[in-house]
Amino acid sequence: MNVVVVGAGIAGMTAALHAHEAGHTVTLVTKGEVGEGCTPLAQGGIAGGYGPDDSPAAHADDTLTAGAGLGDRPAVETLVAASSARIAELIARGVAFDRAADGSLQRGREAAHSHARILHAGGDATGAAIATALTAAVRRAGIAPVERAMLTGLTVADGTVRGVELLHDDHPTVRTADAVILATGGDGQLYAHTTNPAGVTGDGIAVALAAGAAVADLEFVQFHPTVLASGPAFLISEAVRGEGAVLLDADGRRFVFDSHPDGELAPRDVVARAIAAQAARQDVPVRLDATMLGAATLARRFPTIDRVTRERGFDWSREPLPVTPAAHYLMGGVVTDLDGRTTIRGLYAVGEVARTGVHGANRLASNSLLEGAVFGARAAAALAGPWPAGVHPGPTTPRATATPATEPTATTGTPPFARRALQQLMWDEVGLHRTARGLERALGTIRGWIIAQQPPQSARDHEDAHLLHVAEATAAAALARRISVGAHHRADAEPAAPATARPPILETV
Repeated sequence: MNVVVVGAGIAGMTAALHAHEAGHTVTLVTKGEVGEGCTPLAQGGIAGGYGPDDSPAAHADDTLTAGAGLGDRPAVETLVAASSARIAELIARGVAFDRAADGSLQRGREAAHSHARILHAGGDATGAAIATALTAAVRRAGIAPVERAMLTGLTVADGTVRGVELLHDDHPTVRTADAVILATGGDGQLYAHTTNPAGVTGDGIAVALAAGAAVADLEFVQFHPTVLASGPAFLISEAVRGEGAVLLDADGRRFVFDSHPDGELAPRDVVARAIAAQAARQDVPVRLDATMLGAATLARRFPTIDRVTRERGFDWSREPLPVTPAAHYLMGGVVTDLDGRTTIRGLYAVGEVARTGVHGANRLASNSLLEGAVFGARAAAALAGPWPAGVHPGPTTPRATATPATEPTATTGTPPFARRALQQLMWDEVGLHRTARGLERALGTIRGWIIAQQPPQSARDHEDAHLLHVAEATAAAALARRISVGAHHRADAEPAAPATARPPILETV
């Protein structure tokens, strides 16, 4: 089988390696170079290193709790059941996870985990270690990479994917395929403040939407609570708070306990909103205090953070760091079943571009690298089997369209489009706090920009088109979900539905 994998992070490279090892002909397409993207930036670890008092069942419970009742239990159980095998595979491929003095894997704890089950490599360089090892494995395998190639569309005929449309070194090209695996990541560049690199522009979601694939949960955008509020966005890992660092207001008080009994170890959405609200009240950033850990521990446990903060003029062993939330991770995406199959025959999605159901309304820390490894492998394994008749993955509740009932139209006198203007609009109206009025304003402005848009020519044009269409679907989804749940917070929320209510699937109309 001729397989095209689009995206070269942990999900894409895992899928490519497994497909190659199963005897398929694999082409690995990436917007930049193999090993770039979000994976090498991941400071946090990979969950699934269970100790004697821990278990996959406990990990599943924590994942479902963090997901605010909207996670899919079968998907979560699939994730945790495969965790040991996928971690063992990463070790076999060359990932040197940190170990204790006795040689055993060293396990850390992060927010909303009931046990220490997070494995790290190089302290806070887990993603970089994984990306390096998988890149080397891809090269050893002789998998053909197509680098500097942007995904601009899918070729679909008779409901079946036939290939991908690319802009390769600024030249349009089409690559045929028997199957396509999307592993393009999320849409972090929708927001003015984000931890995502510049190339994360929602490409996979946009082309899947254009091809008619179902998507869901785009309104669930996780904002990382602690990004250094000085200079370019730089993430301060969740693990810092897991080791004991605390958040302080201008008076030196640990304010997060006002919002949740777990304080700094509460779910990320709670912590992020508490930080944003407190910063607004005091009109200066809140501070993350890790001084109690000491210079030696900080340098050993978090060498990357230690280096970058010192380069920016901070000695975090002596002074707290100013921090702010930033868009970090998308819980929704292209709807898949447990083997990565989408609603278009032959099209798979894995990693952050996919809505597997694992994360529900809020991702549990350090589940994302695990998700990429688990479902990347599962999608590759599914290539050998027949496409199930009548497969329709995802929730089975009545569907909502991407156009909400209020039908907002394009705003009269829409200002000229600029990517920065879109990002600020999304931050202001489709960010940490949302209202119907703000979402309607955002939708009207976005639709005005879409109407005025010219056919894309350059890679930048295609990125802008993708961002606009994913922004429209995200704002529409946020407007349609009138309650507050998980990472989706409506200041004008209606009474909450039962926790077991399933999220809607959103489709193009």
